[in-house]
Amino acid sequence: MEPTINCAEACVNGCILGDRCPHRSYAESASKFIKDTSLDTMLEMADEAIRKKRLQPPQWVIPDFTE
Repeated sequence: MEPTINCAEACVNGCILGDRCPHRSYAESASKFIKDTSLDTMLEMADEAIRKKRLQPPQWVIPDFTE
């Protein structure tokens, strides 16, 4: 059994697991997206996401003080 690692901390300078990385398929799909999508399209997508987020009503989190 392989030890579980925190990729956000352990792989900051590159993946340390190589071919055994459980997130390899995500990295490949992200690389393909970056290669095939223009920067203008990415900026449009980001702008649309921000616009949708602003249109949503605020979600209030009310703490539970019953403990």
